[in-house]
Amino acid sequence: RLWVMRKSIFGLGLAQVLVTALGIGSAAYFGFEQTRGSALIIGFGLSMSSTALVLQLLAERGQLHSQYGRSAFSILLFQDIAVLPALALLPLLGVAAAKTTGPGGWLVVKFIAVLATVIVGGRYVLRPMLRIVAATRVAEAFTAAGLLVVIGTALLVNQVGLSLSLGAFLAGVLLADSEFRHELEADIEPFKGLLLGLFFISVGMSANLGLVLEKPMTLVGLTLGFMLLKVAVLRAIGRLSGLPTAASRGLAFSLPSGGEFAFVLFGLGATLGIMDTEIAELLVLVVTGSMILSPLLLVVHDALFKK
Repeated sequence: RLWVMRKSIFGLGLAQVLVTALGIGSAAYFGFEQTRGSALIIGFGLSMSSTALVLQLLAERGQLHSQYGRSAFSILLFQDIAVLPALALLPLLGVAAAKTTGPGGWLVVKFIAVLATVIVGGRYVLRPMLRIVAATRVAEAFTAAGLLVVIGTALLVNQVGLSLSLGAFLAGVLLADSEFRHELEADIEPFKGLLLGLFFISVGMSANLGLVLEKPMTLVGLTLGFMLLKVAVLRAIGRLSGLPTAASRGLAFSLPSGGEFAFVLFGLGATLGIMDTEIAELLVLVVTGSMILSPLLLVVHDALFKK
């Protein structure tokens, strides 16, 4: 499916991420005097959109199979793929921020070794293990095995200095590549909403709400500014790719918000010392505000342009 949709995924998706990240990152570097590493994380993090939120909204409105709905899906798919190298590069940026050149080369070697181990293990160990578990015909055992693979891979990757998020992402890719992916998806489906809700609750509990009272105008300005930039970029990319005016406008109004991966990137960036903690907390609130406003923008779009 990736190969069939390659033009829209690697054309629209790559263009959206690069142009948006370059625009926002340049503004952070030149306008707000952030370091290069911090500006890079800010630009890339804010170029992401919420896959869970956007797909749900488009599905509820029956627009997922429209022309701009398919384009939005392609961009979201590329964004999800682009997160993997971003999570892998963050520790290297942390090494650069700490100005210690020694561990950097070893970190790259460790990452390649762990990646090779995970891929080979997934091919020759994971599949036979899942076949044994599937032979028991116990749904709970299958669910537990899937979660064990995710936790084990995350801990393995974390042991070499990389993030738990990267390990969990790799485990998800491996499980999705097995012949039991549909059964795993069905077994884990009841937990998906619960765990996604738990993720957003943890983000909400870690948010510094004091900044809302201290810098309300800054929050509003940053939120509206980056959403307007994304709308302009998406509309221009849509038109340049050959989409009609209405479809380009629908695409622009579908993906203006930030995404849940931004919470992970900003949190890791602050933990690794690449960006200031207060900046990370401020941007978490900005992304949250954009996700709240995103459904309202679709309502405004339908009210203005539906006829």
